[in-house]
Amino acid sequence: MKVVVIHGPNMNMLGLRDQNIYGPMKLEEINAQLKAVAEQNKIEVEFYQSNLEGEIVDKIQECLGDADGIIINPAAYTHTSIAIRDAISAVQLPTIEVHVSNIYRREEFREKSLIAPVCQGQVSGFGPFGYHLGMIGMLQIFSEIKAMQEQQKAQEQSKK
Repeated sequence: MKVVVIHGPNMNMLGLRDQNIYGPMKLEEINAQLKAVAEQNKIEVEFYQSNLEGEIVDKIQECLGDADGIIINPAAYTHTSIAIRDAISAVQLPTIEVHVSNIYRREEFREKSLIAPVCQGQVSGFGPFGYHLGMIGMLQIFSEIKAMQEQQKAQEQSKK
């Protein structure tokens, strides 16, 4: 199984930008910790960061046929990008939205996610650990998909 982790705009500035909101951990450290969790669970993981909306859309589209799930922190595009929402909807891969800060405790305009309705779940406000929680959520989704596939296979076998 493969998960692509997509980080949106300004996530490359973690550790430098407002540490009261985002904490001191750098993106490379978050990726390293998440890679360790993925490897422990025999999951291939790929990381991608872009400040450009179109590049994020392209990366989501590239996941089709190459990945089994997406963990995405669309950052500021959470609140504005119909294009990212549409790309997630189009590829129909299990997707989990992650935010380092609690978007519901910040400015009013950040309380609305255009992305959440096309995701299986959202993790918000747990700092960098939110990515870990997102990966655990993805593992659960994979487990449920596998169980459904096995159940369908057993039903097909019983019909023969």
